[in-house]
Amino acid sequence: MNWLEYENKAYESGFEIVCGVDEAGRGPLAGPVYAAAVILPKGHIIDGVNDSKKLSEKKRNLLFDKIIDECVCYSIGTAGVREIDEINILQATFLAMRRAVEGLSVNPDIALIDGNKRPGLAMAEWEIIKGDAKSANIAAASIIAKVSRDRYMLEMAEKYPEYQFEKHKGYGTKLHYEMIEKYGISPIHRKTFLKKLLQK
Repeated sequence: MNWLEYENKAYESGFEIVCGVDEAGRGPLAGPVYAAAVILPKGHIIDGVNDSKKLSEKKRNLLFDKIIDECVCYSIGTAGVREIDEINILQATFLAMRRAVEGLSVNPDIALIDGNKRPGLAMAEWEIIKGDAKSANIAAASIIAKVSRDRYMLEMAEKYPEYQFEKHKGYGTKLHYEMIEKYGISPIHRKTFLKKLLQK
């Protein structure tokens, strides 16, 4: 497994500063969509970094701190539930990605994007399907985005305890649907994701 294959291709193509970009939270019924952009030092792999979905919560939290310590810089961007409902989840994801990249303290020459679509950045973009399992920079970004969003949802669990966000982080689990049926929707629910329930 060559975690630097795409990074090396970028360097060989003449790009000097490479960032990885990934999102977390496209699928949930509640909460913002998060994106992170990470620039690792050239040739650097952080031991243990992998697609965030393949790691335990404990491991993600440990790696989160390690990535922040070892990266050149990182940035987090979000798009809120109102934006998701207004422009749709795909466009909101792209917005969060653009905000993440624009927030970097070092300007990259190229962004490696997880997925098969480009968010429309002001630089070269290479989209990589399953990039969070192929690129060191994207994998690092996937962990930063996932941990950041999970921590936000834990804060929302304290604000709206009846929904038990600490258990499902806003995803459409059986428990979550039961809580929505019982208590209705909260200000952090995505109305466009709950059209059928709202029509009842």
